Amino acid sequence: MSESKSRPPQDRPWESGWAPDTTRAPGTRRLWLAGTLALATITACVTAITVMDRESGDPESRAAEPTTLSSSAPGGLISFATPSQGATGKPGADHAEPSPTPSTSAPSASPSTEPAKKAPKPPKASPTPSKRPKPPSSHGISIRSVNFPDRYWRVRDGYVRLDRIGSGPEQREDATFRRVAGLADSSCYSFTTADGRYLRHRSFVLVANMNDGSRLFRQDATFCPRHRSASGTLALESVNYPGRFLRHRDFQLRLDPYENSRLYRSDTSFQMVAGLD
Repeated sequence: MSESKSRPPQDRPWESGWAPDTTRAPGTRRLWLAGTLALATITACVTAITVMDRESGDPESRAAEPTTLSSSAPGGLISFATPSQGATGKPGADHAEPSPTPSTSAPSASPSTEPAKKAPKPPKASPTPSKRPKPPSSHGISIRSVNFPDRYWRVRDGYVRLDRIGSGPEQREDATFRRVAGLADSSCYSFTTADGRYLRHRSFVLVANMNDGSRLFRQDATFCPRHRSASGTLALESVNYPGRFLRHRDFQLRLDPYENSRLYRSDTSFQMVAGLD
């Protein structure tokens, strides 16, 4: 190429084989501006962190806290909101306090999925209470089952059972009692044996024990008569466990809750007859 060839115009530098000057990299001024902006941003961040660390040691005087960038803040910079005049210095003051836990709680018992069935009520007493016979002061009686008329109350090994009574004097004496005014209620009955023991329920089983003079013993040994429609038959209800009646089950006398069934009414029906001794 000839050295005397004229230089092409600047708007078409590559025409006629001319090449631009490569001694200086293109975009140098832009790189300097970007570096300066990045350095300014890093300096601002370091300054903000230093100020926040310095003021975090003083809990009573809180400086402006960093907030989210708003549209008015320049890109890349962190803006600080000015604390309000009514703000307190305690942390967490802007949160609502939790409501107090109630002192009372619901029962621990888990609720049943089905409604509980109500227990049947025992039959009411005879509508003519004035004609109810008063307990005699003392005389020997025996107590016979209605649905097992050949069996009587008998004390055996400390328990009261429903037994067949033979001709032996000892068996007949064990099946004979004295009916006296109730220890806990004089309108009801208590029963004593020939040796002075009282019939009482213990763990809902009828036994013969000596009177210990306690209030519990007097209640356990008192039974109120509930007369049935059949002539001369009655049921005996506990004083301290209303709704429970003396009943024979497997020929053992015990205190069972009332059941609205024919078998229960038969098992709790008795007749008081003259003493077997």
